[in-house]
Amino acid sequence: MPLVTVKELLKAAEDGNYAVGAFNCNNMEIIQAIVQAAEEENSPVIVQASQGAIKYAGLEYITALTKLAAEQTKVPVALHLDHGTSFEQVVKCIRHGFTSVMIDGSAYPLSENIGLTNKVIEVARAIGVSVEAELGKIGGTEDDITVDEKEAAFTDPQEAREFVDATGVDALAVAIGTAHGIYKGEPRLDFERLKKITSLIDIPIVLHGSSGVPDEAIKQAISLGVRKVNIDTNLREAFVKKTRQVLEEKPREIDPRKILGPARDAMKEVIREKIRLFGSSGKA
Repeated sequence: MPLVTVKELLKAAEDGNYAVGAFNCNNMEIIQAIVQAAEEENSPVIVQASQGAIKYAGLEYITALTKLAAEQTKVPVALHLDHGTSFEQVVKCIRHGFTSVMIDGSAYPLSENIGLTNKVIEVARAIGVSVEAELGKIGGTEDDITVDEKEAAFTDPQEAREFVDATGVDALAVAIGTAHGIYKGEPRLDFERLKKITSLIDIPIVLHGSSGVPDEAIKQAISLGVRKVNIDTNLREAFVKKTRQVLEEKPREIDPRKILGPARDAMKEVIREKIRLFGSSGKA
């Protein structure tokens, strides 16, 4: 089926009190793993590409591969830009067929973040593309974007209300204790802050940096209004672990298909587990 928007998927998730998984892609095998897992679980899914993925694979390749995968499945698939940091980049992704974009103005003061987000919304809404924004700074590193622990800042609930009132954005990524990359210890999420935010705004909440967050914490966050959960690091870990295993067992293997195929299958199983955890299995 044709690509759908994230707004559509999150509206259904809100009505059904579950979350939709947003999985980062970098190549064909990852896109296949994401969509195949969603199909096997009969779940909606979001394929998302970061700046690093776009630089590595190319915007045209990512768009074409995801569109083809969506056309060959019966479950709804959205294509989303993860952490877009400039108006120009967002417009480029929209022109190439992305159905959803994230504009990350969290590094700017509130007023500038609002202004940049509204600029993106004006363009995106005109052609039916949904928009995610971020308020607060999520720590860690994701591709080319690094936020030092000292610079990370939790989302202020009152600012969240002001931001949403001023923009009408479709979804808001908040900082409540998660981080991009591999955690040094077990993350502790600020659920009281999340409760306060969801009591003040009436749009879907996005949880970034969710790889490594305990399952029970994810479930609690979803029960409190999180409707989109981002996963990247867990996929990388599964990919690399399986690749190493194959090469250790067959050090003379030179057929990429016999290396990448098992890695794809390993990622698919991780995605299926996440889909069940998020509660979207059977919701396509």
